[in-house]
Amino acid sequence: MYPSGTLRISELSPEERTVYDKLKPERLPEHVAIIMDGNGRWAGQRSLKRLFGHQQGAKSVQLVTETASRIGLPWLTLYAFSLENNLRRPRAEVNFLMRLLRSYLESNLQRMMDNNVRIRYIGRTHELPPEVQDKMRWAEDATARNTGTTLTLALNYGGRSELVDAFRALAAEMQHKHMGPERITEEDIHRHLYTAHMPDPDLLIRTSGEMRISNFLPWQIAYTEIFVTERFWPDFRGIHLLEAIADFQRRERRYGGLSELCGEVEEDPDRIRIVAG
Repeated sequence: MYPSGTLRISELSPEERTVYDKLKPERLPEHVAIIMDGNGRWAGQRSLKRLFGHQQGAKSVQLVTETASRIGLPWLTLYAFSLENNLRRPRAEVNFLMRLLRSYLESNLQRMMDNNVRIRYIGRTHELPPEVQDKMRWAEDATARNTGTTLTLALNYGGRSELVDAFRALAAEMQHKHMGPERITEEDIHRHLYTAHMPDPDLLIRTSGEMRISNFLPWQIAYTEIFVTERFWPDFRGIHLLEAIADFQRRERRYGGLSELCGEVEEDPDRIRIVAG
């Protein structure tokens, strides 16, 4: 859980505070994941190059992270750069994104320190350029002792590749321990995921109105609540994070079970049927 005594609600903007005051602090999600989509379309609507959309999107990352830290959100995971982006985007755009990542880490490190944010990464980060990996390690080491929100950037990430990597690691472990496949459990798979050190997301936010998960955390979001907004990522701010959390709190999470309000099952075994509530 988030350390007590470290909330900074007074630093919320008046608009954010209005939304926050309607939330139930005890029901805040522990982990919010966001598919940050729409940078290119945001730029296109303004007759700008896609690169300007990515730059504005980087600003949104820091602003949303700061709001998350102020309200005591323990885990925030952002889909920053997919494996498919790396393979299918024009090389010039990929190179720009790598430079933007380095610039983001350099220019925002002090703000992360001021906001008690710890940064981590998931994905096949070993395939990124060495100078980018160096800057990533630098920021991770610098923020390692921070105790507030853990900001996780999914970089060169793909959900299916994560499962492949997990299964490979698990197979090697089984071979070493002379275990048979019949002994594999869900927990065994979980231990080998990139996200083994964090809870599964409670809430997944997707910007730009697209109704798909785009190969993002497919194992982890089995019971995650999903919130889709038409807003492009460069226009997404802390207040919109709070609005998504407000929507989350209005839902009832049943994890495959039934709500007491959904109906009752008659107890007579000869007349089993669902009675609508």
